[in-house]
Amino acid sequence: MAGCDMIANLTRLPGEKVLEGIKIMRAFAGEKMRVLAFVREHFSEGWVYEAENALLQHKCFIATKDNQILGFACYDASAKGYFGPIGVAQEARGLDVGTALLLRTLTCMREEGYGYAIIGWVDDAEHFYRKTVQAEWIPGGEPENTVYSNLIGM
Repeated sequence: MAGCDMIANLTRLPGEKVLEGIKIMRAFAGEKMRVLAFVREHFSEGWVYEAENALLQHKCFIATKDNQILGFACYDASAKGYFGPIGVAQEARGLDVGTALLLRTLTCMREEGYGYAIIGWVDDAEHFYRKTVQAEWIPGGEPENTVYSNLIGM
């Protein structure tokens, strides 16, 4: 099922995770270049564009420690109701930063009136989403049947 979409019920979210010394906050548009440089350095150019779209809509969260970005999470970047992309720098993995970003972002979506979130194009993170928010595969959620079918070269 790699690359398929999953769905999470936002009415059943666990409580947000608080991490010692790490802040989870909405990204500030004035730091757009810094946030996008982080995404570019640690992830892909495609994610840079999605993060930029979310950031300009005030729909991007970042995790920081000592004024350094550790990770980011977005929603409504690819399409309305879609969660992602999400990414944590290699050196911050295993510290629950991804869990904290996921829960903060999905909680915000719920507060904005979303009942469900589509987690787009899940690859090797299936277990993480199942364990953290009981996400399930969407039948027919292969990229060619989703918003991603509009990608050039799909």
